[in-house]
Amino acid sequence: MLDGECILVVEEQERRLVRWDFFHSPPGVAHMIVGSGDGPATVLSVGTRGNGKGVSSGVTYPVSDVAARHGVSVERETNDPGEAYADAPRSKKSVPYGGWLS
Repeated sequence: MLDGECILVVEEQERRLVRWDFFHSPPGVAHMIVGSGDGPATVLSVGTRGNGKGVSSGVTYPVSDVAARHGVSVERETNDPGEAYADAPRSKKSVPYGGWLS
C-alpha cells in the first residue's frame, strides 16, 4: 500500500490496509483489494497469474459474500477474466499521479 487506505478481502476476511502495509498472496488464495477512506488509494501489485501459463490458466474468480458487500464479487464462479471484470469501469484515459512518488 503506497498511499491512502483500502480493504483487503482475503479468504472471506476483511483487513484494513494503510500506507506501507504489505500483503503477500500465495497461489490459490482468494483475495480482492477495494479502495476505502476519504481519498484515493495507490496500490502496487506485482505478480503473475496462472504461473505464467496464460491469463486464465489456473486462475479462478470465486463468489465471495464478503467481497459482494463491497461490490467486487463475481455473481458466479468463473475462470474467464473478461466475465469476472465485465462490470468494472473501463477507461482509456491516462490518469497522472501527483503524489509523493512524482
